[in-house]
Amino acid sequence: MPIIAYSVLTIYTLALLYITIYCLMQFNLLYHYKKEGDSDHFGQSTRQPKRQKARVRQLVTVSGKNGGANEYVDTTPELPFVTVQLPIYNERYVIERLIDSIAEFNYPKDRFEIHILDDSTDDTVDVTRKKVNEYKAKGFNIEQITRKERQGYKAGALRDAMQFAKGEFIAIFDADFLPNPDFLNQTVSYFQDESVGVVQTRWEHINEDYSLITRLQALQLNVHFSVEQTGRMKGNYLLQFNGTAGVWRREAIDEAGGWEADTLTEDLDLSIRVQLKGWKIKYLEEVGSPAELPAEMNSFKSQQYRWMKGGAETAKKMLPAVWRSGLTTWQKTQATFHLLGSTVFVFVFVMGVFSVPLLFLLGDLIEVGFSKNFFAYFLVGLLSIMAVYYVGNVQSASARGEFSKQLYKFVVLFPVFLALSMGLSLHNSIAVMQGYFGKKSPFIRTPKFNIKSIKDSFKKNNYLNHKLSWTTILEGLLALYFLGGVIGGVYVQNTTFIIFHLMLCFGYGAIFYLTVKHLSLKG
Repeated sequence: MPIIAYSVLTIYTLALLYITIYCLMQFNLLYHYKKEGDSDHFGQSTRQPKRQKARVRQLVTVSGKNGGANEYVDTTPELPFVTVQLPIYNERYVIERLIDSIAEFNYPKDRFEIHILDDSTDDTVDVTRKKVNEYKAKGFNIEQITRKERQGYKAGALRDAMQFAKGEFIAIFDADFLPNPDFLNQTVSYFQDESVGVVQTRWEHINEDYSLITRLQALQLNVHFSVEQTGRMKGNYLLQFNGTAGVWRREAIDEAGGWEADTLTEDLDLSIRVQLKGWKIKYLEEVGSPAELPAEMNSFKSQQYRWMKGGAETAKKMLPAVWRSGLTTWQKTQATFHLLGSTVFVFVFVMGVFSVPLLFLLGDLIEVGFSKNFFAYFLVGLLSIMAVYYVGNVQSASARGEFSKQLYKFVVLFPVFLALSMGLSLHNSIAVMQGYFGKKSPFIRTPKFNIKSIKDSFKKNNYLNHKLSWTTILEGLLALYFLGGVIGGVYVQNTTFIIFHLMLCFGYGAIFYLTVKHLSLKG
């Protein structure tokens, strides 16, 4: 029995140790976020800032003895020419509002073009075509670009569309975004620093208050788009382009090898490759880009699956290059935990599962001198992540309204967020392990429902998923498993894990309930 007890304790402790270290690394980002000053020059960059008007390559007709010929020439206009790319796939509910918002840019019509990269297989193609023709008649430079085969999914669409782009700068928006009219004016000026390869803006949430699911997503995203992104920039660590609501310098894309479709997070992949080439990513926390959050559980889980698996795939692909690079050891360490971010769910899952048998084995361990107070040392991780989420949601640019209301919302939502995050650990762990073991899967897009307020509904949406997976069944069984842990703790009069098991029971139970509830909705 002692051997089994020590084995269970060791596995539990190692998982808890990894989670604690991860939380402390997040606290390091908080330190840089709160630190005065802004060191936005990425340490490895070999490009020195040159404050000058950004060059632009335009496709023009040059006359010669062989007649007219198209070629790129460098000019220095008052405002640079930008290609706005909108990669979409079956977005009948939101494509019109997306195009409308891009057309409202207060940027000269002759200084930007709009390319809708349409891989749709439903009537989105017709809706888009009608909208494109409408804006062409108004004098906009807008095109609908389609492909015969959807090879490479979003990464493939971006890669294949580069041949049609005339701008030296490429702005990218997913279908769920509604960028503000002054987006280009607020971003392209940063490319006057010729070491900047990417400018990324902060995501805002147009339907944050729609449901508990959207509120909890906003809680997490607010941390990423405040403490994490700004902290990494100030700390001279690797940042990331978030796939949308940002602008690329075309030269940076080309130099890094272009878009590649061998991971599900092509944005993170290219971000790392670009920075290892010496380019900088400039993050603008003060510039918000509104977007729609997934409003139902299955859409949210599909997004999480893609992010978690893609993160693991990118870590497997890029970590060797990171450690071979000229970054400092600390920069490499931070980049490692950045790329391994999704892996924390594996350790959360393992810790949860092994906590139940450990509960019943603690008596044997205590008899041989083990003290339950040992676990108190790991509270530093919980306190660290609480501080990170407090700042990201109460003190950052994402915070809206009075301080007292933001504080109250944080106090209420954070424990629920922790519980549901633990409840997602099985689902996300499967995605992570599939990524590391190289199991390929299609790019499953997150359906958008055009939900802006509580009055809107997704119940009759044709993109809803109606299939019950074995993962969902296991989530329901795990809720019962941890309920057994709660009852067992009361029975043996050991309350060491009772709060932990209550949160796990609630988290898995809520994930199971919401998944099944939303599966039952008829489109």
